[in-house]
Parts: sequence; structure tokens; C-alpha cells
Amino acid sequence: MIEFEDFLKVDIRVGTVLEAKVFEKAKKPAYQLLIDFGDEIGIKKSSAQITVHYQPEDLVGKQVVGVVNFKPRQIANFISEVLITGFYDENNAVVLISPDLKIPNGAKLI
Repeated sequence: MIEFEDFLKVDIRVGTVLEAKVFEKAKKPAYQLLIDFGDEIGIKKSSAQITVHYQPEDLVGKQVVGVVNFKPRQIANFISEVLITGFYDENNAVVLISPDLKIPNGAKLI
């Protein structure tokens, strides 16, 4: 088990997708996302394997939940700065976590 203090180390915020495009150089189907996490965090990039349930044009304007304090990862020629969160469905395709009401970008999960 983890302690509550361990959970607090993970910085989970909401942001709005500004741009989404097919990640041509990814080994597995993915999108490159540009996400606005508000003034404190700023605009960050993410690579996300979410192509089964989402089209790029449907992601723009969508609020997503991401971990913003992981070390950036290089994926092909792209630096992914945040991890967008979701759940696997019965076919192992990702379903994004998203608030059901619009909230300010950068709001922290508590």
C-alpha cells in the first residue's frame, strides 16, 4: 500500500486540448497533443495512444486529465511532457478521463 503523502507527489491536472494530429513516426498508432494546463503549468505536449475512440478534430476543445510532473519522455522525434490519463476498455483501447463539467485549466485533482 502507498501512503497518502505518496499520492500527493503525483501532480494531476485538467487541461484543454488545443491541437491534435496523427503522430506519423510513432511505432503504435498515436496522436500528438498540445494541451493548455493554465497559467501555472502552461501549454504542454503529449503523445497519446487514443486513436481507437477519438479523432483529432474531436479532441480539440476537450478537457483531459494529465500527470504533469513526470519526467519528459522522447517518443521517436517528439518529447512527451505529460501523461494523459484514461482507462482500458474491454478491447484494451484507451477511454480518456475527462471532467463532466468545464473547470479551469490547471485545476488540481484532490
